[in-house]
Amino acid sequence: YGVAWFLQLTSELREWDEPLARKWLEILMPLERAVTEQIKAWLPNLAYPIRLGTHNQSMFAFGLILDWARVAGDTQMEQLLGDKSMAFHANDRDCPLEYEPSGEDFLSPCLMEADLMRRLMGEQDFAAWLDRFLPGIPRDGSADWLTPGIVKDPTDGKLVHLDGVNLSRAWNLENIAAALPGDDPRRPALVAAAGLHAEAGIANISSENYEGSHWLASFATYLVTKRGQQAN
Repeated sequence: YGVAWFLQLTSELREWDEPLARKWLEILMPLERAVTEQIKAWLPNLAYPIRLGTHNQSMFAFGLILDWARVAGDTQMEQLLGDKSMAFHANDRDCPLEYEPSGEDFLSPCLMEADLMRRLMGEQDFAAWLDRFLPGIPRDGSADWLTPGIVKDPTDGKLVHLDGVNLSRAWNLENIAAALPGDDPRRPALVAAAGLHAEAGIANISSENYEGSHWLASFATYLVTKRGQQAN
């Protein structure tokens, strides 16, 4: 989780046409090399995906690291992640979205997997895969098929994770919709549900409670900049 965000930082520094950005990137490159070497050594040993809703989830990290690999031109990393992701997820089906979220989630296992796989498939192949993986996505444009998470105590560092799941779900849903063919009947419902989750998540970002404020802004920034779509 942490190294995925770190590589997101160095991706953005590469894309920023600013002398100071190049200087910062040069300073960070030894750490970047160490991080990516460790990831490449670890990936072949990972026998199963990590389907959690918190920091250790493999799908979230794979997506951001894959985006870095494409920006940095690291074809070895791109191949390793692509092969591992397809081996783990190409045949997945009927993801139990109705079981989400768990009480401390800030990442959706089902939606984050779909957000990863849209990076690796063409429109038609992804549309067919999504039909098997999440067959319950409505075709009627409705928004209420996926209910935002509820935070009852924003001072609880674990419970406030649900504000994060609303923000990350919103970018997942937007990214999934954008990866489908333009005439796919699921797109309106995905976009509508994304809007509900974005509204709920952004409304609860507050400086009053450190438990959420120290990290939710990064999720909100990733969402509103559509960074996940720009990287592909």
